[in-house]
Amino acid sequence: MTAQQPLTYDAFVELAATDQAVVGLVLKGSRAHEGMTTEYSDHDLYVVLTEGVATTLTRFTGHRTSELDLVILTLDEFRAAGMPGFERYALARARIVLDRLDGGIAQIVAAKARLDAGEAFRDAGQWLDAYANSLYRSIKNNRDGHALAARLDGVDSMRFLLELLFTFDRRPRPYNKYLEWELGRYPLPGWDTRKLLAAVDRISRTGDASAQRCLFSHVEAQARRAGHGAVLDAWGEDLDLMRPH
Repeated sequence: MTAQQPLTYDAFVELAATDQAVVGLVLKGSRAHEGMTTEYSDHDLYVVLTEGVATTLTRFTGHRTSELDLVILTLDEFRAAGMPGFERYALARARIVLDRLDGGIAQIVAAKARLDAGEAFRDAGQWLDAYANSLYRSIKNNRDGHALAARLDGVDSMRFLLELLFTFDRRPRPYNKYLEWELGRYPLPGWDTRKLLAAVDRISRTGDASAQRCLFSHVEAQARRAGHGAVLDAWGEDLDLMRPH
């Protein structure tokens, strides 16, 4: 394409569909999230190639414009993408544009959307401890009159909390941009989405200690049901500061 004729998404998809080296096209980002597209949204496209098959499409490696952002990789590289990593959520909610593997590309994407049970249990324990740490610091700073520190620790605790709650459900945490979108369509079991988002909003803005304690009471119950009592009990008497008074 010339400078006067930039490569468009539709033109590239048409080109890739005629290339037998391409086994999959996967669209991620706002274009894959219904209702999230704006005038500024580009097309983030994964181009999955068969290993060892020659193709001229590799000339588009690194291509990035306001219209089209391409990631060109082999099938094995696509399987490994985001496992683990920041891209996992984006790929978990990606849209399949082309699948020449009779559903094989879709199966790879589906696997990224579901954490392995062992992985989820291990990660949940780590996120729970991180959440408790920031929660404890926030409430203690609130008690001691350090308002800014309390708010900042409250923000940190919400980040760890969201990681924890999605890990409990064996799902990658959505990016902040897609949090409301995700919960509106796929609520977390046992949680009222409206109340949860309201609590996250309030705590992030104010570091409110009573709101944090109330939220922790629900988290503690879920964590113990999930087998993470030892992580909580390691906090000993400090749990009293975190619990509702």
